[in-house]
Amino acid sequence: MNKGADRILDLYQRHAAAWQSDRLRTHFDERSWMDRFLEMVPVSGEVLDLGCGCGEPVAAYLVEQGRAVTGVDGAAMVALSRARLPTQTWVQADMRGLDLARRFDGVLAWNSFFHLAHDDQRAMFAVFARHAAPGAPLMFTSGTEHGVAMGTFRGEPLYHASLDTEAYRALLHEHGFEVVDHCPEDTSCGGLTIWLARRLDALET
Repeated sequence: MNKGADRILDLYQRHAAAWQSDRLRTHFDERSWMDRFLEMVPVSGEVLDLGCGCGEPVAAYLVEQGRAVTGVDGAAMVALSRARLPTQTWVQADMRGLDLARRFDGVLAWNSFFHLAHDDQRAMFAVFARHAAPGAPLMFTSGTEHGVAMGTFRGEPLYHASLDTEAYRALLHEHGFEVVDHCPEDTSCGGLTIWLARRLDALET
C-alpha cells in the first residue's frame, strides 16, 4: 500500500471547494489537446472522464463541443460536477479496478492518473482497454521518467508518480492501443507531459 497515493481521494474530498476555486481561476491551456482528442470522437459520442474533478473546464468543454460525458471521481467532486452539468452522468467511484460494463467513444485521464502509485498505473491500462470502444482515443498525462514527485495542496502532501516513457509505450501496446502522439513537458500546456493513443480493435475488422 502506498499511503501517499491512497490519501489522494480523501485530500480532494476535503478540499474540493478550494480545488474548484483554483481550477476555475487558471487559463484553459488544455484546449488544443482537447480539440485533438475530440477530432477522434464522433460528434454524438460519449467520453469517459476518469478523475473528472469539478466538471469544469474540461468536461464542460467536451459537452460544449457536442459530446456526452460520464465522469468518475470522489463524492465531493462528483457533487460539484453534477451541480454544474446536471444532464451528464456522474459516478462516484475509484478509477482503480473500475468496470462500468460498457465502452466509450473516448477515454480521458487528465491530471488524475498520475496521482496513482506505479503498480496501480500499470493496472489502469486494463481499465482503459475495458472501457475504450474500437478506434476510441485515450488521452492521459504522466511524468517523464520513473519516480515519485511530491507536491503540496493547501499545505498537505500531494502525491504524483510516473513510469518511464518506454513502460508507457509497452503498456499501451500490450493493451491494444497505438500511440498517436506523445509530448513531454509541453510548454504550451503548462508543462504537462501528454499521451494521445487510439484503441486498435477497429483496425483488425
